[in-house]
Amino acid sequence: MSGPRVFRLRSLTDPALAGFDDIIDVRTPSEYAEDHVPGAINLPVLDDAERARVGTIYKQVSPFDGRRVGGALVAANAAVHISGPLADRGGAWQPLLYCWRGGQRSGSFATILSQIGWRASVLEGGWKTWRRLVLDMVERDGPVSPVLVLDGNTGSAKTRVLARLAARGVQVIDLEGLANHRGSLFGAMDGGQPPQKLFETRLALAMARLDPARPVVVEAESSRIGGIVVPRGMWRALCAAPRVRLVVPAAARAAFTTGDYADVLEDRGRVERTIARLAPMHPAARIDSWRGMAQAGAWEALALELMRDHYDPRYLSHRDRYSSMEIGEIALDRLDEPAQEQAAARVEAVLESDAFRRFGAARGDEAAARRTAPGAGDVSGRRTPQAR
Repeated sequence: MSGPRVFRLRSLTDPALAGFDDIIDVRTPSEYAEDHVPGAINLPVLDDAERARVGTIYKQVSPFDGRRVGGALVAANAAVHISGPLADRGGAWQPLLYCWRGGQRSGSFATILSQIGWRASVLEGGWKTWRRLVLDMVERDGPVSPVLVLDGNTGSAKTRVLARLAARGVQVIDLEGLANHRGSLFGAMDGGQPPQKLFETRLALAMARLDPARPVVVEAESSRIGGIVVPRGMWRALCAAPRVRLVVPAAARAAFTTGDYADVLEDRGRVERTIARLAPMHPAARIDSWRGMAQAGAWEALALELMRDHYDPRYLSHRDRYSSMEIGEIALDRLDEPAQEQAAARVEAVLESDAFRRFGAARGDEAAARRTAPGAGDVSGRRTPQAR
């Protein structure tokens, strides 16, 4: 009976992946949580404690003893998976297995499955193959499509407009959605943020699915979204892309933000803790005033003052730095749903404009040169385009 086959992954969207009935990550639960091939199920042949134990024996006793103990554990865990999660798989089942680098863990489990009669394959190079493709995309290459950055002061409903653009069929990359964070000091969301590597996998897939012949709209971000670092390829694209800016009165932005952050405002303690983080940047009297507004539930007044005294002044330096990149402004006097739809339509018009085409052609030549130049990965001096 033949052993497992070896599968060579050629791209993140390799259509051959769809030919497998299941993708199985046999690494430990902590390795899987940090990052994994999307859609993969975790059937570890060693859990975290077992892997640490085997590694200790391998180094401190002997490689033979480490392999002997490890082999017994792998066999026992494989038996549990076969009689449990895999009990309903039929004879024609075709799984793809991977471990960290396509070695003993996935090979051992795949051999057992092959001996049963299933047509098991092992990913050549394991998760490291996947990771290398991800890094090529997010760190080295960047988006293949011409990028338009949707900019605007805090509270301008940029994320809502981005969603409406997507509904209109425009290509978008929602960095805040991928990072599960609104991008501001108050922006933490339920569920927490994904690990950095898992965020990069999500971003790489979003980039790999772009049609290079069509533009993509991305919201202006700082170099960090909460605790997530924007990878270098995307960062370079954001810094080099033309921008269209939403211009909205502070009062309208404050009213919108109060509704958009309703989940945050339910926890006054969280709001007060976030205000405390601003103390080094503002006079004590101002911080005390903001704390008083939070305690009184004066959310719209608090949002208005935060914009006036904290966010907007910091945006000015960003605007000056990127003023040469702006190819349009979209003025709105409110941020209700009709206004958001109007903004999306006007952004779509910018994508069809001569200004965007000219800018995109010039920047495209520069981006291609950067990607192929020696030391293209060097981003020393990275700057934050927007105070969030």
